[in-house]
Amino acid sequence: MSDQNYPNEDLYSQLIASTGEDLNRPGLVDTPIRAAKAFSYLTQGYHQTLEEVSNKAVFPSNNRELVIVQNIEFYSLCEHHMLPFHGVAHVGYLPDGQVLGLSKFARIIDMYARRLQIQENLTEQVAQAIMDITGCRGAAVVMDAAHMCMMMRGVSKQHSTTRSTAMLGEFSTNNQARNEFLSAVPKR
Repeated sequence: MSDQNYPNEDLYSQLIASTGEDLNRPGLVDTPIRAAKAFSYLTQGYHQTLEEVSNKAVFPSNNRELVIVQNIEFYSLCEHHMLPFHGVAHVGYLPDGQVLGLSKFARIIDMYARRLQIQENLTEQVAQAIMDITGCRGAAVVMDAAHMCMMMRGVSKQHSTTRSTAMLGEFSTNNQARNEFLSAVPKR
């Protein structure tokens, strides 16, 4: 038995039993609790706040030039089918007197990715969070991801990827800043 209560354990038992499987089969005996723990981990972003994950790691800086953090891996669950999607995020921002600790970009992305999501909203949420936490002049996010709902079911397209962008602040009005960011983002 686990040291933490996972109320959805019984729901996983019902789901597995609905396939016709025998929950007493050796390989499945502990599957409901393992699945409940995994789902809890995969949705832990609901129990985190921007203040917690940024942990006051905003520092004074005179730099006003573009800062880019690239190839940040992320994993999420599609809110439509609850199937995984995964990929990389590229984040840029234009500081305005303060900068964010580099590891915090990954933590912010994970916080929003560890919720039931669609990629388009995830991209926007990350950009807005960076604007909010840093007070920067602009934030830009590009996310490239592969979606299991496109690969494992439905159209079954194994090599399809989706790119989403969010451009806030100066990135939405300043073509030079926007182009500088987009030209630095790796093509997938």
